[in-house]
Amino acid sequence: MGERLYPLTFEPVLRDYMWGGRRLERLYGRALPPGITAESWEVSAHPSSPTAVSHGPLRGLTLPEVVDRLGADLLGTNGQATARGRGFPLLVKLLDANLRLSVQVHPDDAYALAHEGGLGKTEMWYVLYAAPGAGIIYGLQEGVTRESFARAVSEGALGSVLRQIGVRAGDAICVPAGTVHALLSGLVVAEIQENSDTTYRVYDWDRPGPDGRPRPLHIAQALEVVDFGSAREAPVTPELVEERDGVRVERLVACDQFAVERVRLEEGAAYAGVCDGSTFALWGAVEGGVRLEPGDGSTWPGGAVALCTVGWALLPAALGTYILRTTEPCTLLRVVVPPR
Repeated sequence: MGERLYPLTFEPVLRDYMWGGRRLERLYGRALPPGITAESWEVSAHPSSPTAVSHGPLRGLTLPEVVDRLGADLLGTNGQATARGRGFPLLVKLLDANLRLSVQVHPDDAYALAHEGGLGKTEMWYVLYAAPGAGIIYGLQEGVTRESFARAVSEGALGSVLRQIGVRAGDAICVPAGTVHALLSGLVVAEIQENSDTTYRVYDWDRPGPDGRPRPLHIAQALEVVDFGSAREAPVTPELVEERDGVRVERLVACDQFAVERVRLEEGAAYAGVCDGSTFALWGAVEGGVRLEPGDGSTWPGGAVALCTVGWALLPAALGTYILRTTEPCTLLRVVVPPR
């Protein structure tokens, strides 16, 4: 490849679903159009909302175009295996749950490839903001079977079988495919997920949709993909990976599709990393700001990258060494793709 690699930042794509609000503007200074904003797609190669590179020589190219241009240099061997020939495998969003979302479930890869023609949707949430008393729907009550779940749906008594838990800022929740779930009102989360928009809606709180009619439900599909086993721990308990020189690294989620670490940097600390060709790295600043520089003292074509709160950068798999520096305490998420 003739051109040099550099960290990519993107212009977000906004969506205005009925449950959104304006917290991305109020809390993080994001410029929003009039009305409500429910989702900001930060790093996306999904055909419905691809994000475009915001700086450097690749500016203006969409992420799918960058994948076509850079191939393995962007994705890495792990990323290529996970993508299964379908481009970029992950999707990063910010969600403003001003109102509660529908109760829903996502299929796994096998079901989605067979029935939807694309990847399934395992995801995780990192809670950026939580109003007092905020919570989520996560899984089902112990002992719920396919039959009792179907009966609760048909009798309008779904609430009796759902598991609800409280959450607060800094919590991480892993949502494997097959988990019944919903964000409730008063939350802003970062969502890291497979590159899929397949959702089976189970219940929508008996409210009208934007056109005044109820939004469609997908009960038959949901009954085929719901996992009726015991729900996982939520929120997850972070696992300490390392702590040294003002840097603390914790593992939050590790699944087949992605692994997520939380990296806390004290004032003046630096984190040295490397993209060695195995996987790209997604870095998101969830608290404070950081400067991303080459690790070998050279200069990237796009220059150094500054990430402020809720900003994201995609580091190509073949980028090489890099350093994150901060002049203030900050918290970041690092997302990579594990070997298959």
